[in-house]
Amino acid sequence: MSPLAGKSSLLPLALLPLLTACSKADVSGLGFEEGISSVNDASLSLWQGAWIAAAVVGVFTLILILWPVFFHRKKDESFPKQTQYNIPVEVAYTVIPFIIVAVLFYFTVQRESKIVKITPDAQVSHFIDVLGFQWSWQFKYRDAGEYKSATVTGTPAQPPTLYLPQGEKVRFTLDANDVVHGFWIPAFMIQMQNLPGVTNKLEFTANKLGTYPGRCNILCGRNHSQMLFSVKVVTPAEYEQYLQGLVAEEKAAVA
Repeated sequence: MSPLAGKSSLLPLALLPLLTACSKADVSGLGFEEGISSVNDASLSLWQGAWIAAAVVGVFTLILILWPVFFHRKKDESFPKQTQYNIPVEVAYTVIPFIIVAVLFYFTVQRESKIVKITPDAQVSHFIDVLGFQWSWQFKYRDAGEYKSATVTGTPAQPPTLYLPQGEKVRFTLDANDVVHGFWIPAFMIQMQNLPGVTNKLEFTANKLGTYPGRCNILCGRNHSQMLFSVKVVTPAEYEQYLQGLVAEEKAAVA
């Protein structure tokens, strides 16, 4: 980072009250929308804050670069005064980046702990197994009640659709049977790896009706780019109807 000079080193800190005074409605989602999922609600403010911090640091650094360019240009042939060191400046450009990184680290850990927390089974409405394989996805719905498990298996030519009930918490169990894959739903601001021999678990609630793209975000082989799926958020009643249809199809196939 460029050396800081005098009181100008306090500029980023002085801007913090102005930034914190902004409400969420005043700050762009920067590509993401609030309220789509419980993950968005937890991580969107961190995403916005990181970009705001980066913008403040970037603008301040640009000012420090342009300041000597315009105000300390060579005026004559005399050799400029040489300064061996400047303790206040050196302390400032060491401490300020440390504070910025520490603050971002703290909020990242806080949000991550909330997002990956696994609650007791009684607090979860639905259970879905997600299996990644070369090169598509398999979704196994393990809902309690009158339904037995129902499975949907996709292919690169026919990507599967993952149905989710609006406003109800779902726990995903993530596995892979060959190589590492990445279960990624960009609009929900969530991704977690499917690892061979290791079971990962993830919980979230989809809150907004609609269809959203999903894909593998780990380079897993030749047809990695074809590991696509869709996420369709429907009402709880429509979700139950969909499960009934899957069960009926499986019974018909067995018969």
